[in-house]
Amino acid sequence: MSTRARQHDAQVLRREQLSPHLVRLTLAVDGFASTGVPDEWVGLVVPGQFQVRYYTVRSHGAGADGRGELVLDVVVHEVGLVTEWASRDVVGDTVVVTEPKGSFALPGDAAWLMLVGDLTAMPAMARIAETTELPTRIWAQVPDLELHQGYLPDRAEVTWLDDEAALADVVAGLDWPDTPGYFWMAGESADMRAIRKHLMRDRKLPATAYDVMGYWRRAAQRQPRAVDPGPIYRAGKAQGLSDEEIWQRYDEAQHQGAQS
Repeated sequence: MSTRARQHDAQVLRREQLSPHLVRLTLAVDGFASTGVPDEWVGLVVPGQFQVRYYTVRSHGAGADGRGELVLDVVVHEVGLVTEWASRDVVGDTVVVTEPKGSFALPGDAAWLMLVGDLTAMPAMARIAETTELPTRIWAQVPDLELHQGYLPDRAEVTWLDDEAALADVVAGLDWPDTPGYFWMAGESADMRAIRKHLMRDRKLPATAYDVMGYWRRAAQRQPRAVDPGPIYRAGKAQGLSDEEIWQRYDEAQHQGAQS
């Protein structure tokens, strides 16, 4: 029995370079149902790949033609499965997106909201800040000055951080209100683990008062894939194989790699 999440084919309608490191993709997708959770994310599979990468849903709604439109703001790096694809003209390409999931859970007694994150957290922080009426403070660490104007809503109080700032130190130095509230943060996974420990052990916050998400891992911590899916996908398509047949060939190659 397949355990893969439900998937939707989507077509890239528009591509916009928001900054040197952030690309906005607008996708046409039918049958997509948003969770309504403001930090919801979807899995994205781009042409020529099987690997899934996850991105925050910046927005979702109906387009001028009545079809559903899904907006993803994609961080592009020097290398990466999605970077090479998203860095070129991708309008018209067909991608796969999975059903959305989210974790933001604002307590009923929250009187304020604090958001902290790096560039990968910007889409979620922007959407969260747009969907709450609570007083909101944001600490945003981004390399691109282009994002300082207009990306985050004006109603939020924003502190911009440079790349040299250690987010763990930023969190340790926060001035916490006396009233109940909610703290949300996302960034590099190892940093987020340390910050969770700080919130739990030092701040002694209840688990319902914060959500800290690891969005990415430093390259040195990534494990090499046993099998590169790209060549298998391209060879299978060239031979006229169906996606299921290519998946089977990829699974067999992984199994053989694990045995060798």
